[in-house]
Amino acid sequence: MGPMRIATLTSGGDCPGLNAVIRGIVRTASTEFGSTVVGYQDGWEGLLADRRVQLYDDENIDRILLRGGTILGTGRLHPDKFKAGINKVKENLADAGIDALIPIGGEGTLKGAQWLADNGIPVVGVPKTIDNDVNGTDFTFGFDTAVAVATDAVDRLHTTAESHNRVMIVEVMGRHVGWIALHAGMAGGAHYTVIPEVPFDIAEICKAMERRFQMGEKYGIIVVAEGAMPKEGTMELREGEVDQFGHQTFTGIGQQIADQIHGRLGHDVRTTVLGHIQRGGTPTAFDRVLATRYGVRAARACHEGQFGKVVALQGERIRMIELEEAVGTLKRVPMTRWVTAQAMFG
Repeated sequence: MGPMRIATLTSGGDCPGLNAVIRGIVRTASTEFGSTVVGYQDGWEGLLADRRVQLYDDENIDRILLRGGTILGTGRLHPDKFKAGINKVKENLADAGIDALIPIGGEGTLKGAQWLADNGIPVVGVPKTIDNDVNGTDFTFGFDTAVAVATDAVDRLHTTAESHNRVMIVEVMGRHVGWIALHAGMAGGAHYTVIPEVPFDIAEICKAMERRFQMGEKYGIIVVAEGAMPKEGTMELREGEVDQFGHQTFTGIGQQIADQIHGRLGHDVRTTVLGHIQRGGTPTAFDRVLATRYGVRAARACHEGQFGKVVALQGERIRMIELEEAVGTLKRVPMTRWVTAQAMFG
């Protein structure tokens, strides 16, 4: 296939490594195929509103490798509004002379990509989520950076927890899956990790902490994923609102666990919520390399006509998988991995 005009956009939450993907797409399209790339700003909304910018293969595109976030901006668009605008999307892409679209995003974005593919638009998806929950790929970029930030926080809390004879709780991202919590807990030597896949029993957590104090350790570190839930009937949980996208608003599970531990054991308990700190800043070397490989492969896939697919890391190789494989089910922490982490509790 000869030179093409490729479009790309970033949608959903921002994430370290997005700029490395954009750079990979632009440089590969330009140097290998003599193709041009345009970027739509602010995700699907920018595509609907025809907010596009030309992306040139120059020193500016080179420098974005080190930057977190996304130079194109990102946003969320309600699926109904998106689907209602399909004709406008087709019109905008035709007006811009676009031969292929590379949306970069998580499960929701890839569902949108599937919808476009079903409507005859040539699409190649790039999976993005710091939660590492996209099906069919071993790792998503941004995850390694988020784990590094969370691990650094856990490392630092060890010394202050020990100095004050405290239990320290670190709440990390992870709405439906506990990959960040599990890896940060393991890497940082946490004494207990709580993930959404395994409903927790507050009595068990208290028992583990009490045992540490009785054995003379006199401090404890607990890593909690924001979407963790108690076993039914074991602990009251404050209900959050549901936003316009159907996402539950979380009510601070870390603090609620802290209150329970303090109430039951009387120990001094403090909570640190890392929140968006995990999503910002410069990506790790691993994430820069993975994101670059994704961008390069996506650009090549466009020129090979491999549409309706998603780039995915499987083992050491970047493969092309069907969009259907990447959406519909989230990649959860397997119980074998959870059991491995459990061996380090207490």
